[in-house]
Amino acid sequence: MIPSFWRKIRYRYNLTGTKCENCGRIYHPPRNICPECRRKSSITEVDLGDRGELLTYSIVHDAPESFKLQRPYVIGLIKLESGVVVTSQISCKPSELRIGMKVKAVFRKYGEDGEDGIIYYGTKFVPCEE
Repeated sequence: MIPSFWRKIRYRYNLTGTKCENCGRIYHPPRNICPECRRKSSITEVDLGDRGELLTYSIVHDAPESFKLQRPYVIGLIKLESGVVVTSQISCKPSELRIGMKVKAVFRKYGEDGEDGIIYYGTKFVPCEE
């Protein structure tokens, strides 16, 4: 796969959603039609922000082969300041976690296709100062 293919997917590297101008609801991932307003909706793209609060998390000890360097890893539900809840990996030691902690989005490596393959990047979250 050509590396530029991934860079051309706007939503892969940004926390972007859509907002229905009719009812005001914000969605992530982005949608073409508001499920509430249907055809009456007018959808616009919105930046979801990069800060939020950790609602809950799971510590994963048994990971796929490609995650070997990241064991254990943490998956959490983050409520962004825009109100949208996203699922993401949290990059920190499990002992640093607490429900309600403030987190911020960062650009990090997800994995790669072999030693000489394409490296995949995306959004993860890290603890931030309150």
